[in-house]
Amino acid sequence: MVSRFGDALRTAALPLIAVRLTDDPFVIASVTACGYLPWLLFGLLGGAVADRVDQRRAMWSVDTLRGTLVACFGLAVGLGHASIGLLIALAFALTTLQTLFDNASTALLPSLVDKEALGSANARLMTGQQLAGGFLAGPFVPLLLAAGAAVPFVADAATYLLAAVLVASLRIAAPEREPRRAGSTLRTEVAEGLRALWSDRVLRAVCTATLLCNIGMGALIATLVLHVTGWLHAGNTGFAAAMTAYSAGSLAGGALLAQRVARRFGRVRGLLLGGGVQTASLLLIGTVRQLGALLLGMVLLGVMNMVWNVNQVTLMQQRSPQAMVGRISAAFRTASTSGAPVGALLGGTVAAVYGLNGPALFAAALFALAVVSLIPALKPDVSVVEPDDGVTTAHVKP
Repeated sequence: MVSRFGDALRTAALPLIAVRLTDDPFVIASVTACGYLPWLLFGLLGGAVADRVDQRRAMWSVDTLRGTLVACFGLAVGLGHASIGLLIALAFALTTLQTLFDNASTALLPSLVDKEALGSANARLMTGQQLAGGFLAGPFVPLLLAAGAAVPFVADAATYLLAAVLVASLRIAAPEREPRRAGSTLRTEVAEGLRALWSDRVLRAVCTATLLCNIGMGALIATLVLHVTGWLHAGNTGFAAAMTAYSAGSLAGGALLAQRVARRFGRVRGLLLGGGVQTASLLLIGTVRQLGALLLGMVLLGVMNMVWNVNQVTLMQQRSPQAMVGRISAAFRTASTSGAPVGALLGGTVAAVYGLNGPALFAAALFALAVVSLIPALKPDVSVVEPDDGVTTAHVKP
């Protein structure tokens, strides 16, 4: 939560620093692109490394390094030595390190709580992150920027270092792992993780559905400002209201609904419910030309997005062998990240060809396909032939 708070401060400051350094739209967009590229290049590798190392130590080491990098950049900004190249290098380095931190974090959580408590733990974690990054950081951004362009980066560095101290303070033993086979390499271990994911019918279906949803959300979010200002003619105020509605829905979904849905319907059926409601919400957004309809749709999207995320991550943690959680979570995250930029490009094309409300309807179609792709996950588990490389996969009821 502390780290997400700092990230929100830095994310708000980055584009303002970028436009001071260059007026080239392509170069400015490159800063955002560097937030996606390392996941595509190193995401699977980060998961393999997370399964090899002490995850707690990896997390606090990564946050210490990220805090140092951001502090150095803040110093460069304060001294007037910042450059667009340095800014791009910072964005790339931070996201590269994040591939290890996030996968280690996902793999560490089952060591802290029982499997039965994973759903509640994920819901609290994601709700706290949404609260810190989506609401608490907002009022501080203009105050910190008024104090100086370097201040948000200094504050972000402080949150990284505090987060490192908090993780280092955890008193847990490193999980016992079987010795790696002779000749095992990161490449073969990545392949083992991908095979384990593919061999589990439930996880394969959930991963496919998540990818489709992320393509749809990428298309919607990339063009939402055009939808609001051009199709609804609601202006910047309408756009701000839509984003606030989505954040409020996400907060409510994590705090109040995610676990209730899982207890009432089960995790896979909870995903089906979430996907169905999101499909209807996107149809509402794309067909009803009223700001109220947009706000209602964004609230429902936020609520069910959190229901989806909590149940998807919990399913992955519960069904993955402990020694492979990092690699399987890396496959999920790599698929998720690849879907967002693809969806953004497709959304722009759809908006240009079919109209500014087209991306919402395009996203609705993808969410409907995601719901259909989840249907095989509802079938009872059957025994499967284990991979011949010795990797074992746990099979439990969804």
